[in-house]
Amino acid sequence: MERWFEFMGHHPFLFGLLAVLIVLFFVIEGKRNGRKISPQSLGILVKAQNAMLIDLRDAKDYREGHISGSRNIPYSSLANHTEELQTAGRPLVFICNLGQVAGSAIAQVGYADSYRLDGGVSNWKAQGLPLIKAK
Repeated sequence: MERWFEFMGHHPFLFGLLAVLIVLFFVIEGKRNGRKISPQSLGILVKAQNAMLIDLRDAKDYREGHISGSRNIPYSSLANHTEELQTAGRPLVFICNLGQVAGSAIAQVGYADSYRLDGGVSNWKAQGLPLIKAK
């Protein structure tokens, strides 16, 4: 640890550059993945602005349990629905298992008023929130 402090003392420019790069990395990654919305805020957004919930998981996972009111558009077929989603005229919330695929979907669709469910369905379940099972 002493050597680390010694390095910082002898090379402040390099250390400062490293700090700036780390901050930029997190800022860019945060914007690239889209705005997050918590499970608690999701209901408010749906009621207040009639948000459209898009479940990006495959049909099998969707049938096993999905958020009430969500529509299943698997990520693999998202390109076929891009134009439709861009003209939705209401907020879009993309849902996947962990929240990562949803970030890619936001970038692919390119709709300004888009969100991704923070932590995806896994976080939703972990908080004890209900899922609807298809019959």
